[in-house]
Amino acid sequence: MLAPKRVQWRKVMKSDLRGHAQTGNDVSYGDFGLMAIECGYLTSRQIEAARISMTRKVKRGAKVWIRIFPQKPVTKKPAETRMGKGKGPPDHWVAVVQPGTMLYEIQSDDADFTRQALEQAAYKLPIKCKVVARGEIA
Repeated sequence: MLAPKRVQWRKVMKSDLRGHAQTGNDVSYGDFGLMAIECGYLTSRQIEAARISMTRKVKRGAKVWIRIFPQKPVTKKPAETRMGKGKGPPDHWVAVVQPGTMLYEIQSDDADFTRQALEQAAYKLPIKCKVVARGEIA
């Protein structure tokens, strides 16, 4: 699963999810992309699950790019622990997603099959997404 090799700070604060993506919001590498419509956090497990479903659908007949990376640690305290005594240890990693962020890109010869693969990947994610083509204004 995706996780940073090393980070400057082990624990970070929660971020503000408001606003639209200013960068990483267009199809740069492939022919089609999966764009987020709403904001949220995507865990490394969710990113990997969507990637696996997409690559299995195209049967390795397409080139796939993952445009997001989980670089924010989320902490969690153990179950049945009393209040206080500081913040818990890092539990998992998430990627902060804003509306307009391009999540995945794919390049293949068959356009219909490519769209189906991206729609199947979107089904695995907890946020609303849409499939956009290169040059299409979202």
